[in-house]
Amino acid sequence: MTEMMKAVQLHAFGGPDNLLYEDVPRPRVGNDEVLVHVQAASLNPPDWYLRDGYRALPREWWPEPTFPLILGTDISGVVAAVGKYVTGFSIGDEVYSMVRFPEKMMEGSGAYAEYVSVPSSELALKPQGIGHVQAAGAPMSLLTAWQFLIETGHDAPNPFQSFPHKAVPLKGRTVLVNGAGGGVGHLAVQLARWKGARVIAVASSHNEALLRELGADEFIDYTKTAAESAVKNVDLVFDAVGGATMARFLRCIRPGGALFLVNPLGFSAHHEAAQKAVTVSSTQVRSSGAQLAQAGRLLEEGVVRVVIDSTYPLAMASAAHQRAAMGRIQGKIVLTNF
Repeated sequence: MTEMMKAVQLHAFGGPDNLLYEDVPRPRVGNDEVLVHVQAASLNPPDWYLRDGYRALPREWWPEPTFPLILGTDISGVVAAVGKYVTGFSIGDEVYSMVRFPEKMMEGSGAYAEYVSVPSSELALKPQGIGHVQAAGAPMSLLTAWQFLIETGHDAPNPFQSFPHKAVPLKGRTVLVNGAGGGVGHLAVQLARWKGARVIAVASSHNEALLRELGADEFIDYTKTAAESAVKNVDLVFDAVGGATMARFLRCIRPGGALFLVNPLGFSAHHEAAQKAVTVSSTQVRSSGAQLAQAGRLLEEGVVRVVIDSTYPLAMASAAHQRAAMGRIQGKIVLTNF
């Protein structure tokens, strides 16, 4: 008899109300996989993009999946079963992961559920000293900041450019983080600071106290001041926001500096960047248990912490997505299975 579990399923693209809390079959664990009893799962932009059918992308990129889907990539939980070839994890271990991303980007990675089966290579032991909520809030945002700023960690083809992304030296450099109050941004601030950079955080005013606490040396309220006009000769701009006006940051980057774009779609000022000798680069975040283990040490030591905007029971995933749509998110939104 098939074992069942609760999960949040999407039966058709659309708004948050399309997320339904239902009984579904529990996933089976493959030979190289680990079945995790999910304690918490966090929201990330690809979740609401997929829920909406990625309609912001060109039509030829729209997904055509088989419904129903289970959204979500980021989990923290307890090992419930291991495949026969798995040696690094045991039943009862507390673990965290970004599950099958970008492999399942267009069909859902299954994290909004009581159980999810995870390739063992994408799993790491949960950092000690933090709870499942904080651990679940980390994976995609932390791996994004890590793979941009510290080490890409893979040689997969770059979907955004013809050359591989490479991190730049940060010690003694000035780094401006745009969107510093968000999930990726607040972790980028902390990683840059950890690496010895002087950090300028750009966000709205309600984030100032938090970002200074997290190590920002300077704060710019973008609602009052244009960051690109307020600073000069920045070594690196890390833009976690994207949008039509990304090129404006070229004005404040020194010759030989860099502009890193988390969402590069729509950037068209490559000629201007080349004239200014500014490297414009992006990369696609990819699942990595090894990097989560590395970065997890910083979470254990309190060098980096995950800020939680709000939590919702798994059954209220639609409300969590409504919260995300409101904007002004400080850190991460997390679903709980407690």
